[in-house]
Amino acid sequence: MKHSKIVTGICALGAFATILIAADHIDAPAVAGGISDITDVYAFQAENPDNVVLVANVQGLLSPGGTAAAVFDENTLIEFNIDTDANAVEDFVIQAIPRGDTMHFFGPFTPSSTGLSSSVNVDAITQSDVKITPYGESAIVGTNAGMSFFAGPRDDPFFMDFARYTQIIAGVETEFANPGSDTFAGTNVLSIVIEVPKAMVGGSGSVSIWVTSNRKQ
Repeated sequence: MKHSKIVTGICALGAFATILIAADHIDAPAVAGGISDITDVYAFQAENPDNVVLVANVQGLLSPGGTAAAVFDENTLIEFNIDTDANAVEDFVIQAIPRGDTMHFFGPFTPSSTGLSSSVNVDAITQSDVKITPYGESAIVGTNAGMSFFAGPRDDPFFMDFARYTQIIAGVETEFANPGSDTFAGTNVLSIVIEVPKAMVGGSGSVSIWVTSNRKQ
C-alpha cells in the first residue's frame, strides 16, 4: 500500500527528555478543515523514563456536538517520523491506519522509502492495534511489544489566545495577557497516542520528530 505524504505537523530538534510541541490549528485553505489535517504534535518523556510518548492530533476545532460523529479517515495514514542522526531523513517510522472501529499500528521500523511517499510492509514489521475510544467513554488502551496505544476523541490540549495574538501582530498590543483567554476552550480533537521504549527509536539522544498525514494513492 503506497501513500503520498502531506507534511502538516513538525516537532523541532530536541532530546527525548524535552517536551516538544508543534501546533497548527488554522491551516492554509487547501487543507483547512480536512479530516487529515494535523493540529498538534507532541513528544515527551513518559512516566517511565525509559519510554517516550508521541501524540498526533487531527481534525481540530471539533464542537462537543460534532465530536461523536467525527471519525478517522480510512484513506489517510498517519506517520510518526523519527530522525536520529540530524540529516532530516526519517530513520524510524510508526504508522497508524484506521479500519472501522480499530486503529492499526505498524512499527517502529526502518522505512524502505523516505521523503514524499510511504509504504507499509505488513510482513516485516511489528503490528499492533487498539479499539478507537468512542466519545465520552473511558480511554481504551492497547499494549504490545512493550508499547501502549490510544486512538479517539479528546479535549484539545493546546492553549492559544488567538485574539490577543492578532492584536500583537497588528501592533495594538505588545505581549500576551496573563493568563489570557483560551481560544480553543471547549473544542475537541481526534488523538493518536503511542508510548514506545526509547531503545526502539534511537535510544536517549537528540532526535527530530515530525508527523505526516499520507493520502492513499
